[in-house]
Amino acid sequence: MDKESFFKDVYEVAKLIPEGRVTSYGAIANYLGVKRSARVVGWAMNGAVAQHDVPAHRVVNRIGVLTGKHHFQSPNRMKELLEAEGIKVKDDQIQGFEKHFWDPMIELGL
Repeated sequence: MDKESFFKDVYEVAKLIPEGRVTSYGAIANYLGVKRSARVVGWAMNGAVAQHDVPAHRVVNRIGVLTGKHHFQSPNRMKELLEAEGIKVKDDQIQGFEKHFWDPMIELGL
């Protein structure tokens, strides 16, 4: 699979994350069958920030930290978008992460 095709697959999964829910780079990688490729998913999401139809703010690291926040228009934009969806963020970490976590392997039926 080439990079462009993989990034497109990552974006398609990210588009399915419901409002008020989040997932991790690793969960997307696992769903796509490349379990050890969380960093590559992260690189894909860095580019997704410029695409208005991909909710890049809903993808965080495995413990709910907003590691991608520096790729948004402002350092607080990711937090603002999540809080607008009812997700509380404190010190760049999602509060109640497990409650908001969306696992594509479960939610998409694989």
